[in-house]
Amino acid sequence: MQEFLVVVNDEEQYSIWAADSEPPAGWQPTGHRGTEQECLDHIERVWTDIRPRSAR
Repeated sequence: MQEFLVVVNDEEQYSIWAADSEPPAGWQPTGHRGTEQECLDHIERVWTDIRPRSAR
């Protein structure tokens, strides 16, 4: 089973990334990791305003 990381960028947008790979430039791990579904569920709970930070 593949493990994923929840990552966030400077605009506070969230995504998931394979845990065995470095996230792309501009994205930082949030500290949450798990299965794909666990990570997506976490993002759904914490990312309540999907507008980029600069648009808020």
